[in-house]
Amino acid sequence: MSILHIDSITKSFGEKKILQDVYLSCETGKIASILGRNGCGKSTLFQIIFGKVKSDTQYIKFNDIILKNQFDRKNRIAYLPQYSFLPKNVKIENLIKLFCNEENFQKLIDSILIKPIINTTPNKISGGELRLLEVLLIIYSSAEFILLDEPFHSLSPKIVSIVKDLIKEQSQFKGFIISDHLYQDVLDISDEVYLLSDSYLKPIKDLTELKRFRACLKIKLEKVIWRLSL
Repeated sequence: MSILHIDSITKSFGEKKILQDVYLSCETGKIASILGRNGCGKSTLFQIIFGKVKSDTQYIKFNDIILKNQFDRKNRIAYLPQYSFLPKNVKIENLIKLFCNEENFQKLIDSILIKPIINTTPNKISGGELRLLEVLLIIYSSAEFILLDEPFHSLSPKIVSIVKDLIKEQSQFKGFIISDHLYQDVLDISDEVYLLSDSYLKPIKDLTELKRFRACLKIKLEKVIWRLSL
């Protein structure tokens, strides 16, 4: 088992504090979700954990190794951003080789989700197909910890259901931190739930706590009662 320890993350843009003393821990075999309204800092937090954005303060450790730069994250943390990140003119089969080891490469090229587009390039597929490809590349990458920012965006309900099953399957070997506005789908697969609000990250243990922050989420509570009551 590996552990990703995230502590003392603070980030400000000018005089506006986005993140304050954020603490989060994730281990392989677990799925953690981060809820929060638009603009609360979820994407910024992901980018700091991945090493793409510099925070004001931070302490991030993979097992006993302190991660100081993005190179330290290689094969340890993979990040799916909200925006498209793949080169548009590279054959999809070659992209899979770049992201995946031999075993996972074979899984993806044999997948019914990828087979129809395996011989084309990202600029020749639809937006939904592109998002699915990006999600699968990150999920099946060599990293032990996977950060997924809006993984279900642009995906049909049927594909979202498939992707949820794949995340659960891969979580046997990896740790996941997920944020998406399809709250119910995120909660369905989460072992731990956090709310990012007013720059602080708060663990949510039960429905009572979620009710206290319902204005922050702007969602109908009945949609999440079932998951938090388990």
